[in-house]
Amino acid sequence: MAQMNDPMADGDAISSYLHLHLTAGVGPTIFRQLLQTFGSASAALKADRSALACVEGIGRIRADGIVSARQQVDVDKELSLIAKAGVELLCWDSPAYPVGLKNIYDPPPILYVDGQLQPEDATAIAIVGTRRPSRYGLEQAERFAAALARAGFTIVSGLAWGIDSAAHRGALKAGGRTIAVQGCGLGRVFPAENADLYRAITAQGAVISEFPMLAEPLKENFPRRNRIISGLSLGVLIIEGPLHSGAMITARTAMEQGREVFALPGRLDNLAAGGTNQLIRDGACLVRSLEDILDELGDLGQTMRTGTDHADQPPAAPALPGNLSQSEKAVLAAATDEPMTIDEFCAATNLSAGQVSSALTMLQLKGLVRQLAGARFLARKRT
Repeated sequence: MAQMNDPMADGDAISSYLHLHLTAGVGPTIFRQLLQTFGSASAALKADRSALACVEGIGRIRADGIVSARQQVDVDKELSLIAKAGVELLCWDSPAYPVGLKNIYDPPPILYVDGQLQPEDATAIAIVGTRRPSRYGLEQAERFAAALARAGFTIVSGLAWGIDSAAHRGALKAGGRTIAVQGCGLGRVFPAENADLYRAITAQGAVISEFPMLAEPLKENFPRRNRIISGLSLGVLIIEGPLHSGAMITARTAMEQGREVFALPGRLDNLAAGGTNQLIRDGACLVRSLEDILDELGDLGQTMRTGTDHADQPPAAPALPGNLSQSEKAVLAAATDEPMTIDEFCAATNLSAGQVSSALTMLQLKGLVRQLAGARFLARKRT
């Protein structure tokens, strides 16, 4: 198996990386397999049917489809749309690619970014919920977003009607950072009525997507979008969501990724609160105030509490502590020069998956551990 190279550092043209990303039949998992097998996107694009068929997860029929679909990709058109919109592309191996998102099972090979992502966005909380909330739900989404933003958290949501929009607005009004993840390309705004909100977010954060610039907001795109929302975040707060809703999909995805799940309790006769109440029954953290979230985040929450002392002031970027927290010390002590999964860290430290994920994020930012493909981690060698 060839060594996976950095497409930027090793001169593998961004057009090759984008071409492979746009090729029908190449999703995040297959993309990773191709890079690991052939060493670069350009080499994978040159591989013939027989070589592709030998790659794990592809086979002869899919290899035929990939080779045929290559001819349908217009990279120059996509690059022109990207340049015209002022959008940035971030590949897996880009230093600016969000650290937390690299930890999930199937991170997007490419992120389209309108606005700017910052290192402090690693301390993010997602707030999601129904598109048809109660007035109470809207008020609480905006309230919690503002409180978390003042504490120094970046607010992540999906730009949808209802709870998502209220969460973005709350963060913006508090002077904080917010990231919107679209289920369509950045050449569109969905819903169109949120065009002004989109522009406000790009000025105070970023709107991102894994989909090509003109991709439509198809129904099947949103579960994929939801894994990015939770993957960018240390935890997900569900404000209101019916039992069968996108918010519940995001909550399940967050659990699978080892993120914390928070839920706001709702009235028993409110169908929009059926999902949140069930999440609480099944073990999600019941949230009444900012303190409930900070308590659940342990050492990281204690660090972020310093931002709440000046709630009437615009938040500054949270400073990373010079000393390691207890969770970070435990995780670093357990790390070896052999790759470990989050579950293995949990077993070695007796910490929850959320605590381990938070600690690993902070340790990566401090350069003490590094992440490999498949959400595995190892200690960086000391010099």
